[in-house]
Amino acid sequence: RYFLSLHYTMTINPDQLSALINLLDEPDDKTFDIIRERIYAFGETAISPLEMAWENSLDSRVQGRIEWILHQIQQEGFRHQLIDWMKFGSSDLLKGFLLTSKTHYPDLNAEEITIAIDQMKMDAWLELNDNLTALENVKVLNHIFYDMHKFEGNRVNLYAPTNQYINTMLETRKGSPLTLGILYLILAQRLNLPVQGVNLPQHFILAYTTELYQPQFSVGDVLFYINPFNKGAVFTRREIDLFIRQMQLKPEASFFSPCTNVDIIQRLISNMILTYTQLGTPEKVEELNALLELMKGAYDKEELP
Repeated sequence: RYFLSLHYTMTINPDQLSALINLLDEPDDKTFDIIRERIYAFGETAISPLEMAWENSLDSRVQGRIEWILHQIQQEGFRHQLIDWMKFGSSDLLKGFLLTSKTHYPDLNAEEITIAIDQMKMDAWLELNDNLTALENVKVLNHIFYDMHKFEGNRVNLYAPTNQYINTMLETRKGSPLTLGILYLILAQRLNLPVQGVNLPQHFILAYTTELYQPQFSVGDVLFYINPFNKGAVFTRREIDLFIRQMQLKPEASFFSPCTNVDIIQRLISNMILTYTQLGTPEKVEELNALLELMKGAYDKEELP
């Protein structure tokens, strides 16, 4: 169940909010539901008072209620931030990855993560120059990403939750084909290298294209492909054709052509849903399904440019 949009929060009334928080020990569940809904209506303005109330409470039941209310308010905020990211062009893939990661780690330090990625960018920039070929650019990037910074595919537990979030991925240096691909893509594009994501079924890959920025990409814009799960190995369309035949799939243009950042983030959320389904966490699955449907609905209603 999902609650009032933060775009329609109550007029701030600190005394009223404080009075409602003081009623969180209400023993009657139906009355508590009314109190909770009224606190939700304050949106993000209620976060700081709720956190203070949690710190000052010795009642574990009240603390649990506060934690749940805080979680729902934060999730609503992240949902709207992701929709805004979509509406305003979704050009910053890092922002989309950060917002998706915040659905599980609301307090992650985005500045620290940005600094870590900028350090990788600087390491690669020192070795790149305008005289390098496309293949030589990828060789440099692979050296920085896989050899210097030690990123690798988590082949033991492909759908581990730690694979799905940018902060835990930076800590463990392990990821899935998709999250390794996202991070590799973020790094490449910050270096102005024309690398794009490709939504190949069951295995996210990257494409090195003729241009970095253009309205739409097609198969003809691809010079070669990159496998982020296999240390950046380079391959051609022929290998994709073979993979599709092995998977007994009908070939589609989307299997070979670059996709959008929104496609990538939606696929990431779908992977998270699969992860938490396997872990038997229905509340998390429901939450992520709601987020995915909200994003798809924004497209269906033609709310995006």
